[in-house]
Amino acid sequence: MNAITDTLVVLGTLLILALPALVGHTRELRVDRQLRAAGDRFAQAPAGRTRRGLTAHDVARAA
Repeated sequence: MNAITDTLVVLGTLLILALPALVGHTRELRVDRQLRAAGDRFAQAPAGRTRRGLTAHDVARAA
């Protein structure tokens, strides 16, 4: 009976220690998937729809 209890204690401790790492890993996978999807959407956007950066000429013209 002690062997079963000891095994359950070891497995419970392992689960407690490994759970934060597993949760972090799943979050990283989700973020990677979101970044990949955003990159794919950006690559598929037509060239005319991309926003041009603000230059010093634009600021001088507006003033």
